[in-house]
Amino acid sequence: MRQVLLVTFRVIVLALWALVPAAACSAGGPSAGADRGYAAPIAGVGSEAAEALNALQAKEDALRQRASRATGDAELIKLDSLSRRIVDDVDKLVETSLQPELERTHAQLDLLGAAPVAGAMPETPAVAQQRDVLTAQQARLGAQLRQARSIKGDLANVDAQIGRLLHEHLKDQLALRTDSILSTAFWTPMVHPEAADYQSLRALGKQVEKQMQSMWQPGRFLATTILLLAAVVCATVGASLLERTLGWVCVRRLPEGRLRRSAFAISTVLATLATTVVAIHLVGVAIGGRQSLSPALQTFTDELVKHIVNCALILALGRAFLCTEHPTWRLPAIADPVAQALRSFPRTLAALLLFSGAIEQINRAVDTSLQITIFTRGLVALIVALAIGASLLHANRVRTALAAAGNSPEGRSTVAGLIHAAVCVVVVGALAALVFGYISVARFLTYELVWFYIVLCSLYFLVMLTRDVCESIFLPTHASGNTIKHLFGLEDAHLAQISTVLTGVFRSTLIVAAVVALLTGGLGTTPADLIDSILEVLGGDRLRALNIVPAHIFSAVLTAGVGIYLVRSVRKWLDRELLPKTEMSPGMRASLLTLFANIGYVLVILQSLAVLGVRWHNLAWIVSALSVGIGFGLQEIVKNFISGLILLAERPVKVGDMISIAGIEGDIRRISVRATQIQLADKSTVIVPNSQLISQNVRNVTMGNTTQGIASLVLTFALDVDPEQVRDILLDAYRDHPSVLAHPAPSVMFSQLTPEGITLTVTGHVRSPRIAADTKSELLFAILKRLRGADIPLSNPRTVLIHAPRGCLPNGLGAAGGGPHHSSSSSAGTTSVSANTRKIASSVEA
Repeated sequence: MRQVLLVTFRVIVLALWALVPAAACSAGGPSAGADRGYAAPIAGVGSEAAEALNALQAKEDALRQRASRATGDAELIKLDSLSRRIVDDVDKLVETSLQPELERTHAQLDLLGAAPVAGAMPETPAVAQQRDVLTAQQARLGAQLRQARSIKGDLANVDAQIGRLLHEHLKDQLALRTDSILSTAFWTPMVHPEAADYQSLRALGKQVEKQMQSMWQPGRFLATTILLLAAVVCATVGASLLERTLGWVCVRRLPEGRLRRSAFAISTVLATLATTVVAIHLVGVAIGGRQSLSPALQTFTDELVKHIVNCALILALGRAFLCTEHPTWRLPAIADPVAQALRSFPRTLAALLLFSGAIEQINRAVDTSLQITIFTRGLVALIVALAIGASLLHANRVRTALAAAGNSPEGRSTVAGLIHAAVCVVVVGALAALVFGYISVARFLTYELVWFYIVLCSLYFLVMLTRDVCESIFLPTHASGNTIKHLFGLEDAHLAQISTVLTGVFRSTLIVAAVVALLTGGLGTTPADLIDSILEVLGGDRLRALNIVPAHIFSAVLTAGVGIYLVRSVRKWLDRELLPKTEMSPGMRASLLTLFANIGYVLVILQSLAVLGVRWHNLAWIVSALSVGIGFGLQEIVKNFISGLILLAERPVKVGDMISIAGIEGDIRRISVRATQIQLADKSTVIVPNSQLISQNVRNVTMGNTTQGIASLVLTFALDVDPEQVRDILLDAYRDHPSVLAHPAPSVMFSQLTPEGITLTVTGHVRSPRIAADTKSELLFAILKRLRGADIPLSNPRTVLIHAPRGCLPNGLGAAGGGPHHSSSSSAGTTSVSANTRKIASSVEA
């Protein structure tokens, strides 16, 4: 029935629209004239709005150009005010013209309905023309609305740019001198404000009052009350319950150790921040409701919310740092009386900053004059400086009282003392700047001091947390450490090393982030702003030139880790599976493994740099620096590196060879790219640079014949012995020794005949050069035993002592300096007395 009535109503409307042009035609006027009379007003709808939008667009373009050329604070403040007026004009145009006209056009189109489908009852040309005109009007109004939104978005970007420029100019104009806080002119704006400032404040007050009235409308009274009560409960009771819950989790669920204390401190901060954010959100829902805020009020609330979160962070960090409710869980070494004395400081500082920050945000929202702005800044600096100074004096009095009582208040480090002294200097400097009229300097110092407090406390807690987390995860007695140990086959020492390295990496990263925050941030900086600043510092011009993207760093690290694991796995497989099944010698296998590992690591480094996005044609500055470094200090390293590659390629010596170089004789145990390790007979190791093995004479004992060694002895006998009998004794001793090979057979060579005796050299081959020394020792024992059994002595050295009056000996034979005697000795196996000496001895005896 309802559908029938709707169809009937539509038919009636269509009939009435059809009668209008018919009546006009019967009156003698053409129907087109009537159509044009209808279409003309429709076509004119929105033309004025279009012109207004074009004018606002032109203003926005001019504002952007002026902002890019602005150099002074006054000009930037004017541009900021102009931008806000343009936004207000855009909102007014949308609310009063575009949006109502679009809704009216849409309603008319709904009244006409959709165009008839094929086969249905046709409609009159006037209705079709009307539908077309309304459709075009709707599209035009939609485009104008989109243009208005685009202008607002561009103006928001301009406002952000102006804000950044104002912040930079504030830093540049810190030396601006105004009235001192001791003068009457400084306090005049509080008693006699300017008329423009008064009107601006009243306008903002009316907006706030209007918004408050919308909150307590009869239909929203109950919802607003519930939301505000929920916000209060969340900020008070909810914060306490959440903090206790997180504390219980830290005590009961976390492993024993220092991790519980650091996690408890972080949980205190997180509980306060979380409940504050939730409470702010509830208040925002209660205030906003269905009615949107004006641009000025919206900017004021956004900045005020940031300031409230910062104040909550100050309170949370102070409570966690002092930890007066649980002294045994306190992280820093602060005496309990000192902590109790500073207990109210975080709450007082947060409240004062909230009050002063709200005043500053009101000034920014209403664009107050320079005089009241300076007054507000001076008031804020005075409040913050006095609060910090009073807390320092109170804490120092408590420490002095403890020291006078003979109690050590706390074990303060040098860094803590320096920080305390720096804070005192800054507070005194801020108060002095206020007295001498440098209000901007005082405000800058106090706000930077508060920002330093936030950054330093956050850094301290995060460093402690990361250290304790790493130690707990990799502790062998904990479940996590035991799992990692058995999963990767690590030792306890390896877990300790990993924990130390990760702690150092996290600490360095946090310190870098803190330094960036101190240099580029300030009070009111959000975590997103801080992350952007860190990424901007990390992605500087030089890194951009190398095409390093921070997002690729993780991929590069993962690629390096996987590549190193693959190289080590393949190397282990070659060492244990493939190469032992070949006919290669152990030295050859070791050389191939070392060469494979070096090439593999180089390829992994190159691939990691490629994933990181490094462009090799931009590494000219690195190559230049390396060239200079090689020329001055790295030439020895490069020379040893090249020598190592030559040793691995040509293999003049290899792992397992027995070599002798510069008086060092031993077995090669390892050849790396820089040095070679040689193990001596006493199991000690000598590290020889590879360049020496290339540039010096090296004796490779095992290179030509790796299976045999030579045990050779040189013995000197008296002239009256039978050489053939001695030869037989020596050969029998060699033949009877089990280490001497039968082929080639041992041999005896008559080496020398001198007045002191005859010298015989006996030689035998053993199965390895490494047992030649031990074989020589055993052969000497056996030969001496056989010679004594045959009553054949060796030629032993003799010492002749000659006593004679001074001047009786020939020239050159007396003791040095005219001494009373002369002694002479010879080496083993030879006679030490020469022919002249024997003659002199005979004459002395006669």
